[in-house]
Amino acid sequence: MASLASLETVFSREWQRRGWLAWLLLPLSLMFGLITGVRRMLYHIGVFGSHRLPVPVIVVGNIYVGGTGKTPLVIWLASQLREAGFEPGVISRGHGNRASEVHSVLDDTPVALAGDEPLLIRQHTGVPVVVGRRRVAAAEALLTAHPEVNVLIADDGLQHYALARDVEILLCDERGHGNGWLLPAGPLREAPSRRFDFRVINGVPSVAENTFVMQLQSSQAWQLRDAKTEISLTKLPVHARIAAAAGIGNPTRFFKMLERLGVNLFHALPLPDHFDFSVNPFEHLDADFILITEKDAVKCRHCEAIAADPRVWVVPVQAAIDGPLLTHLVEKLRGYPTA
Repeated sequence: MASLASLETVFSREWQRRGWLAWLLLPLSLMFGLITGVRRMLYHIGVFGSHRLPVPVIVVGNIYVGGTGKTPLVIWLASQLREAGFEPGVISRGHGNRASEVHSVLDDTPVALAGDEPLLIRQHTGVPVVVGRRRVAAAEALLTAHPEVNVLIADDGLQHYALARDVEILLCDERGHGNGWLLPAGPLREAPSRRFDFRVINGVPSVAENTFVMQLQSSQAWQLRDAKTEISLTKLPVHARIAAAAGIGNPTRFFKMLERLGVNLFHALPLPDHFDFSVNPFEHLDADFILITEKDAVKCRHCEAIAADPRVWVVPVQAAIDGPLLTHLVEKLRGYPTA
């Protein structure tokens, strides 16, 4: 665990600058750019086919590798679209899902089958969620099982061109485009010049056209051992030893959010993204409170030692979007016939 986290730290640092390691990897980035550019062109000219579904498809994704806040945004979109009168469904790759078949995600689906993020989306929204390595197959399975669905949200499918899309939402965060180079010399899957319909920036003010700001908000924490027990983050005991842990794409964002809320952290524990908690990283941690993310909680509750630990508290976040993103999105969607 420590070695993987250290490796991620090294690359994260290099991806924010053009140091010696980035320059060393630049030839591989040029090759990566050539391959992805040819692939994109082959889809564009029709050599590779894109499958169009009978309902509009919204793709939410990023070009910066790793977490930028897609799950809270997908939850926000699904909830807001349903309030606007739509029947949304969500498809996702599902982290760790290497099987070719697709799976419907229910509230009690094992996280090993569903993936942590799809399970969290399902539990928060209650909308139909299907995971599958092949997103077209996942979408078709969802529409067959839920014919009432009239708009699909594809979670993290920006580069999955086999699925035709009607709206692309590009999500960024405070890291911007890093050093501006493609993988592996930089953090980008595609060039920043790629097209999009709407851009959402997580936590950073912007006045750019078709760009909206997302803020992740929180105020309460609930105890993993007893979800009915809650505490305000502003009322944690003054002299308590408070630690925070996060197995997400950008753990620093979680720690900074807590600090902005006045939480005095004596220890921050970044974990690899999608950390499976097969080992207990809190066993020898000297802390009175351990604050974790909801994404980690869906896995922690299946680890007996962690689930019974009264020190572990879950901090939920909610996305708030500045500006009329929903209005523009609904106007765009209503230009398409529903199934």
